[in-house]
Amino acid sequence: MALSALVLPDRHPPAAFLEDVRQVERAGLRTVWTYDHLTWPQLSDGPWYGSVPLLAAAAVCTERVRLGTQVATPNFRHPVPFAKELMTLDRLSGGRLEVGLGAGVEGPDAAVLGEPPRSRRERTDRFAEWLDLLDVLLRSPVTTVRGDRFSAVEAHQLPGCVQQPRVAFTVAATGPRALALAARHGQAWVTYGPYGPQAEPDDWFSALDQQSRRLTDALVEQGREPTAVRRIAQFALDVRWPFESAGRYADTLGRLTELGFAEITVHWGRPDGRGLPAAALPLVMAAHGL
Repeated sequence: MALSALVLPDRHPPAAFLEDVRQVERAGLRTVWTYDHLTWPQLSDGPWYGSVPLLAAAAVCTERVRLGTQVATPNFRHPVPFAKELMTLDRLSGGRLEVGLGAGVEGPDAAVLGEPPRSRRERTDRFAEWLDLLDVLLRSPVTTVRGDRFSAVEAHQLPGCVQQPRVAFTVAATGPRALALAARHGQAWVTYGPYGPQAEPDDWFSALDQQSRRLTDALVEQGREPTAVRRIAQFALDVRWPFESAGRYADTLGRLTELGFAEITVHWGRPDGRGLPAAALPLVMAAHGL
């Protein structure tokens, strides 16, 4: 099973973020993800940098590791300028970009532009239109689309992505409609597990099982193979139970493999002690053959 890491964009100064990215690359992990937020409630009182400039810097100071957002949303991003940024990042990285995308939740990012509150249903409707347009923009040299919420008028996307027909989409989804979007557009799917507060281990595995089965059903409805979308399980920042021992971690990987997951993402260890515990790093690396 592949191992990837989340490096938060709060590392200060930004050179510290880049050093973490280089450490992840030297360790042999698959992907470095970073959060695409304007602020994050859990760390709202400290520094927080923009994901796109950080990933651009990471692209030119690394050679192998893949780089991506986790996850970009319609909360503050319009598809037209965002597509241009993604194409540029894919060029800078030599085709190593992966784009995590989701509907977003209510919170600071949803309120910062003065937009009205939205229900989960409204956010999913908006995400569907946003994702459809982003997909078209990244595939086409020039795009004109007029939508209910998002439009593009002669939006130029030249020279286009290195990866063809476009950069890889990793769609975050837990509910049926979002999973259908993951099945339609995704090259990968990522989940934290249950929607809401952190769950107990058995409940976490049960939720992943149900979500994975629904994704398989959605893929069949789209005429795609169940293996067409790479399945990624992501641990929350303060999860500790998988790292209690080598045996516990090996059991976790085994159960995830049985559920069809091909990748796991951990928060890279942080100076504040949150994320992957430093003492657990050797056992995690060994479990993945790194």
